[in-house]
Amino acid sequence: MSLTFKLMRPSTIVPLSRRAALLPISAIALLAVAGLVAGPSPARAGSLSEIKARGYMTVATEDDFRPFEFVENGVATGYDTELLHEIGKSLPFKIQQTIIPWAGILPGVTTGKYDIAATGVLVTDVRKPAFEFSSPVAVSTTYYATQAKSAIKSASDLNGKTVGAQAGSAMLANLKSFDAELKAKGGPGIAKIVEYPSNPEAYQDLAIGRLDAVVNTEINLRTLIKERPGVFALGQPVAKPVFIAWAMQKGNKELAKLIDDALMATRKNGKMYELQKKWFDTTFEDMPATSD
Repeated sequence: MSLTFKLMRPSTIVPLSRRAALLPISAIALLAVAGLVAGPSPARAGSLSEIKARGYMTVATEDDFRPFEFVENGVATGYDTELLHEIGKSLPFKIQQTIIPWAGILPGVTTGKYDIAATGVLVTDVRKPAFEFSSPVAVSTTYYATQAKSAIKSASDLNGKTVGAQAGSAMLANLKSFDAELKAKGGPGIAKIVEYPSNPEAYQDLAIGRLDAVVNTEINLRTLIKERPGVFALGQPVAKPVFIAWAMQKGNKELAKLIDDALMATRKNGKMYELQKKWFDTTFEDMPATSD
């Protein structure tokens, strides 16, 4: 499989081989800005037959959502990125991968800018009518995290506290629902919910004491705590488990079927579970075949 790497800021699209895709992003950006590398104009989402005709599928992945996908030392990596490369081996077209912030991913799929969002999208009742979802690629439960020295010891201790979450995320919706539950039980509820463009900004504010807690998936928070031991502590769940899947335009069922077939093949040969163990330190081998 060969990849076409679309940069986050320059308007040029840079066609790369699998090997060249490992070049530092900053170095590639300099080439693009200097006009030394050219490529096709941005593609629009299409049916499976249209994607085959154009020869590539446009895929949006997030820039900093550890351990699902992120950039480290200028290299795109993470669970979704490696799983995307794995299924690409069996697809009848190339993959054009774009790394952008979360805020632009789902709107980009909705408007047709990207064919698929290969990132940690939580499958919720609100999102199901708007997207075609792949089969699950992981299971998620929204937890809160605090500073390691925090006096918050249970979810009910979030009453009266300031809590951060990523804007537009399912975790933010979970937090708002949990706030309503706290109030329904007679508590004051969360004093203030602060929305952030990205999770690292929320983590930074938690570390310096501007926030009392941050919500994210259990997987993401465990990765954070592992990377910064002694700084943060994992709290309790604030929502029920949900599936994580990749999202496509509603009605694009042929593409969804092709992606599902490729994903299910990685379950059958064990590669998906190998990647889950590598990135999550656990596996989700009881996931159903659909995200419904």
